[in-house]
Amino acid sequence: MESLFDSAAEEATPQPLAVRMRPRTLDEVIGQRHLLGAGTPLRRLVESEAPMSLFLWGPPGTGKTTLAYVVSNVTKRRFVEVSAVSAGVKDVRAAIDVAKRELGMSGRQTVLFVDEVHRFNKAQQDALLPAVENRWVTFIGATTENPFFSVISPLLSRSLLLTLESLTDDDVRAVLERAVADERGLGGRATVAPEAVDHLVRLAGGDARRSLTYLEAAALLSDDITVEVVEKAVDKAAVRYDRQGDQHYDVISAFIKSMRGSDADAALHYLARMIEAGEDPRFIARRIVIFASEDVGLADPTCLQTAVAAAQAVQLIGLPEGQINLAHAVLHCALAPKSNAVVKAIGAAIGDVRRGLIGQVPGHLRDAHYPGAAKLGHGDGYKYPHDFDHGLVRQDYAPEQVREKRYYEPTKHGGEGVLAERWARIRDFLRGS
Repeated sequence: MESLFDSAAEEATPQPLAVRMRPRTLDEVIGQRHLLGAGTPLRRLVESEAPMSLFLWGPPGTGKTTLAYVVSNVTKRRFVEVSAVSAGVKDVRAAIDVAKRELGMSGRQTVLFVDEVHRFNKAQQDALLPAVENRWVTFIGATTENPFFSVISPLLSRSLLLTLESLTDDDVRAVLERAVADERGLGGRATVAPEAVDHLVRLAGGDARRSLTYLEAAALLSDDITVEVVEKAVDKAAVRYDRQGDQHYDVISAFIKSMRGSDADAALHYLARMIEAGEDPRFIARRIVIFASEDVGLADPTCLQTAVAAAQAVQLIGLPEGQINLAHAVLHCALAPKSNAVVKAIGAAIGDVRRGLIGQVPGHLRDAHYPGAAKLGHGDGYKYPHDFDHGLVRQDYAPEQVREKRYYEPTKHGGEGVLAERWARIRDFLRGS
């Protein structure tokens, strides 16, 4: 299966803008600066003539296929692409056999690019091993999922793992501006209003391929591309939402307050508004993670786990699929019992520290491991709780200045009600009540 970038294929069928605008050298790649600097492993591998094995792990639209193509182009190697969605073991072996023959007959090496390699089962991944071990091909696998969970160890251990980051808004804007001006793209034949560029950046959500797809669709409708043209091209109304203005703060405020008020439908509405307006999904995820501790806390300890998992999922897979993970976390947060005891507790503790209520750490709690600590009396009299019934022993833990302070005041809501009863008993025991 030859490359989609084969010159004959280019002449036969017009290629999408996103394909035409793929960089030809590493210096043309936008974003991923941590991978492309002088002396980086990727630079050294490209500059070397030896076969290599790479895994490119990152969200959609971050340039995994682009980097594979650039490696092939710069090193003058054949580019063969296999999709893990449709290919089987037979296809993999056939591609490897052709690469071996080409290497033996002409000495020309082949880049074997497997897109969505995480979809290959063990047998399919095993079929790649001989080619990687014997260096019959330069193998490059692209994945949006954690390869440590989805790729067999023998294949992963023989490969260099490179992690790609989501493109910034400035990166996507640079991609669009290049496509408008470059002869491979629109070649200056269309003008794009600054507001339309901003809207394309928002709609892209960090996905360069999506931004170029939308730009191409708009250019087919008009040579004068405005926000209205973009809306029509992508069949999606622009949500009146300024990421830098009042609407940004109003919507996120309403979003948080709807979850706090346990109105799941309203929270989903504001989530949808932010997603459709092109809000950075990572920003939304961060706000949900904060909410899980600030407004739910120990009333439902699993809420933070869900929020963190959703944030990680969004970072891993991006939009549009990531909207499902965000909705999952929003519904959990909105419907969970509420408590702000955690944020009040740390706020009160920090407030006292800032007011100077610090005090000396009790001697029996001080570090007694370093030489000379025993002479200072550090650790003397410390009682090891595990040596006592219920793992509790009465001794002073807090400095004298704050010994009677109450920072954590649990509510009776949800699971925190159980903790409230336990904490009351423990506190009374420790304080000698």
